[in-house]
Amino acid sequence: MNKWLCMICIGILMTSMTACSSGGSGELASTEKPVSKEGQTVVTLSMQQSSAFYQAAEKKFEEKYPDIDLQIQITDDYQKYQKTTNTALLSGKGPDIFEISSLPIDDYVSNKLLLNMDELMKQDKTMSISDLQMNILDELKLNGGMYAMPFGFSLRAFVGDGDILENKNIDDKNWTWKEFEKTSKELGESGTERRYAIANDPPEMLLQEMVVDKYTEFVDHTTKKAKFDSLLFVEAMQQIKKMYDNKVMTSEPADIGKQMFYSTVLQSPGDFINGLHIFFSNPKLLQKPEQTGGTRIITDSRFAIQAKSPVKEEAWKFIAFLLSEEGQSLQERQGFSLLKSVNEKQMNDIQEQVKSGTYKLSDGKIPKVSDEDFTQFKQLISTADNHSDADGSVMSIIGDESRSFFGEQKSAEEVAKLIQNKVTTLLNE
Repeated sequence: MNKWLCMICIGILMTSMTACSSGGSGELASTEKPVSKEGQTVVTLSMQQSSAFYQAAEKKFEEKYPDIDLQIQITDDYQKYQKTTNTALLSGKGPDIFEISSLPIDDYVSNKLLLNMDELMKQDKTMSISDLQMNILDELKLNGGMYAMPFGFSLRAFVGDGDILENKNIDDKNWTWKEFEKTSKELGESGTERRYAIANDPPEMLLQEMVVDKYTEFVDHTTKKAKFDSLLFVEAMQQIKKMYDNKVMTSEPADIGKQMFYSTVLQSPGDFINGLHIFFSNPKLLQKPEQTGGTRIITDSRFAIQAKSPVKEEAWKFIAFLLSEEGQSLQERQGFSLLKSVNEKQMNDIQEQVKSGTYKLSDGKIPKVSDEDFTQFKQLISTADNHSDADGSVMSIIGDESRSFFGEQKSAEEVAKLIQNKVTTLLNE
């Protein structure tokens, strides 16, 4: 009896050990670092489009870290990228670093699928936190954490003709679109020729920009609710239509000198000169009507590290490299830098060229830019703190459906309800 009992106990123990061994091996397999044939640690980076910047960054990074093999995976198809990346992440697999701009970031953060890079930033001795544009990074945090990192940014600017605005006292920090319409109508009719407030853009484009500026008032991705059937949205459409009907604005092209304002994207320090002088010899930076907070930040792409990646340490090294002076100074990188020192140097170089008269516009003219203007430009970069996580699919619905209102085929209320239904369906897919 004792002999059989002993054998049973041994059998149970062996089975238990086999199960533990199997479980341990599986756990180890999921945390083992993938290695290339050359013995390098493999880090995968998944993105939607090929980029000269990331190709240059890959080469420089691997030169600096020869023990790491960074493998860039490109999926050109937008919908395929969304589907395959989303499926892989939900199953605990997928790339180590991936472009997250078109993916449901809020859902990923709430499901703990992304690595919070805050602590890594603080602990990394190769990084100078004081030199980072924290006004940008803080604005891009989710739930208090840095889960999606940009490597450059642009700024949305609203520009007016300084000559025509010279004697007009405008409180652009507090004005509404109604006040903008009234001011534009008065200024547009004050000269010998009729001038438009804004030209070249169709009304649906202005509506889209208005929604982007106030996105959280219309869409709540956390609760998956939309508010496009609200009075606020209906009145916004009606206000825009009124401005176009009254010829305050036009979608037709206008010659230089025939419009008084325009909205533009500044993608580099040089755009403070080149971008602002496209239409006006004396441009004036203004705050857009009903805009709250500072200048709006635009990021072309942001990257996240998968929380279950077995190579989180190596993945972070790549992120940190792109935020270093070497990474931020790569010629192929687009946008303003995430480093204050890089932006400051570029702005100072341009300022010196303008002072010496060697800086020329595309038409060969020398721009007139004062030191006070440069102070304003630098302040704009350091205080920009307004970011919109507007969904591109939502914006497409708004643009497509609102045309029937601006074309007088449907009422504002009908279009608002249609947009509400379509966006609600999209949010709950």
